[in-house]
Amino acid sequence: MPVHTSESSQGSRGKGAGLGLALASALAFGGSGVAAKPLIGAGLDPLDVVWLRVAGAALVMLPLAVRHRALLRRRPALLAGFGLLAVAGVQACYFAALSRIPVGVALLIEYLAPALVLGWVRFVQRRPVTRAAALGVVLAAGGLACVVEVWSGLSFDALGLLLALGAACCQVGYFVLADQGSDAGDAAPDPLGVIAHGLLVGALVLTAVARPWSMRWSVLTGSADLNGTAVPALALLGWIVLIATVVAYVTGVLSVRRLSPQVAGVVACLEAVIATVLAWVLLGEHLSAPQVAGGVVVLVGAFIAQSSAPAKGSAEPVAAGGAERELSPHGTAA
Repeated sequence: MPVHTSESSQGSRGKGAGLGLALASALAFGGSGVAAKPLIGAGLDPLDVVWLRVAGAALVMLPLAVRHRALLRRRPALLAGFGLLAVAGVQACYFAALSRIPVGVALLIEYLAPALVLGWVRFVQRRPVTRAAALGVVLAAGGLACVVEVWSGLSFDALGLLLALGAACCQVGYFVLADQGSDAGDAAPDPLGVIAHGLLVGALVLTAVARPWSMRWSVLTGSADLNGTAVPALALLGWIVLIATVVAYVTGVLSVRRLSPQVAGVVACLEAVIATVLAWVLLGEHLSAPQVAGGVVVLVGAFIAQSSAPAKGSAEPVAAGGAERELSPHGTAA
C-alpha cells in the first residue's frame, strides 16, 4: 500500500508539473502574435518575421545542438521530422493560409490538431482514449470558433483551407514527435537536443522559402508601434525569439513528455485565448461577448481533458494500451 501511495503521489506531481509547463507553453506561444504584428506593421513581411523567429531561436539553441550532436547519428529521422513538421511546416503552412483565408478561419482549422491527435492515437496507434478527453476536444474546438469569431469573415478558398489543414497536421507532428522516446528511460533522446536540432532544420528550410537576403533589415534598427507606444523593433524580436519560440518549444515538449500528446494538445488550445486576450490588452483589439464566452468554453474543455486523463505513469489508461509506463525521478517515463 505505501508503494502504491508513493507512485500515485509521484504521478500527481508529474501531472501537475506537466500542466504547468503546458500552460507556460501556451502563454509563450500566445504572445508571439502581439509582438509580431507591430513588426509586420513596421514593414516586415510575415514570412520574414517567421524566419527571424526560427533562425534566432536556432542560434540561441546552437550550443545545445553541439552538445547533443550524437542525436544526428542516433535519431536523424526524429530530428528531420521535428524540424520539417513542428517548426517549418506549422509556420509556413499557417502564414501561407493567411494570404488566402481569414485569420480566424485559419486559426480554428490549425487548432483542430488536438482532435487529429486523438484520431492518430485511436486509429493509427490503436490505443483507447477517454470519452472525457474527446469531449474536451469538442468543447475546445467550439470555444475556439467563438474566440476567433469564425463567422465574421468566412470565405471558401480550397487551397487556403488545405494549407490551414496542413498546419494542423504539422502541429499533430509536433505533439506526436515530442512524445517519441519518452518510454525509453535513460536512452530517451534529450528533449532540448531534439528542439535545438529541429530549430536548425527548420531555419534551413525556411531560409530557402523566405529568402532573407531581400528582407528590409533597416526595420530592425527602428521602432514599431504597439498600440500608440513606440517600442524598439529589436526588443519585440527578442521577445519573439527568446520567449515565444525558445521558451515556448522547451516547455511545450517537456509538457508532452509528462502528460500525453492528446492532453497537451487540448491544453495548447489556450494559446488562441491567450493571444486574443493579449491583443485586447496590448493592441487595443477589444473582445466581444462571444469571444469572452468562447474563451470560457476553451478553458472548460481543457480542464475536462486534463483532469480526466491521467498523466503517464498513472494506473489508468489515457491513450495507452498494455502495461503502463512509470515516471522516472526526472519526470520522464522510464
